[in-house]
Amino acid sequence: MENILLAAHVLAGILFVGPVAVTTSLFPRFALPAAASAESSGLPVARVLHRITRTYGILALVVPVVGLGLAAVQGRLGEIWITIAMVLTAIAGGLLALRIVPAQRDALDAALEPSGARTLRMLTGLFNLLWAVVVVLMVVRPGAG
Repeated sequence: MENILLAAHVLAGILFVGPVAVTTSLFPRFALPAAASAESSGLPVARVLHRITRTYGILALVVPVVGLGLAAVQGRLGEIWITIAMVLTAIAGGLLALRIVPAQRDALDAALEPSGARTLRMLTGLFNLLWAVVVVLMVVRPGAG
């Protein structure tokens, strides 16, 4: 059971979190010039990136759910690196759902101000950094017994 959960956890991370990391990073490149020029061909691409971000963001919920199951099976729920990873995952998920996706929607509606564009880029970078830290925690497992 442990091997199945581990494989599912890693595959879900690659297949669901990976695309969200890429689409959130690419979105400003296509959406922001599109908002400035209605004739830009970037707007259809930005719409697809936004849809992928939303869909795969929801699918990515599988990663922490399976991860919690794996940690429980391994008897590691009390280890500090698991707790830190869960907190960082919750922050990343909240950032995606509450700030990044709405900012993308605003950009598609041409309601995103230039300062909002900078904020969107910063939030996207922070989102990806949080996931990078979680991956490092999964590999290094500081304090693991």
